Amino acid sequence: MRIELFYWEGCPSHPEALALLEDVLADHGIDADVELRRVETDEEARELAFPGSPTIRIDGRDVDPVGAASRPALTCRIYYLPDGRVSPIPSREQLEEALS
Repeated sequence: MRIELFYWEGCPSHPEALALLEDVLADHGIDADVELRRVETDEEARELAFPGSPTIRIDGRDVDPVGAASRPALTCRIYYLPDGRVSPIPSREQLEEALS
């Protein structure tokens, strides 16, 4: 299993996203390394189809397919939680679903 966390240094949410991801992995007994990938330029954002920070992909698939369709940019990303609220990181449920 390949797990990547893409981030932009200007967005403060990636440490929280990493902590949640590692917690979910531990809860499910998944022993996998998380590859941190810093996105530094607009060109790199376009090449990686990076819709904002943090972006988590498992085996190349974004944990939030709807949000993945956003225009690539060096920006903070918004996730929609199951109850409709917005969050700077994906929900535990989104991560668990992506890992299943």
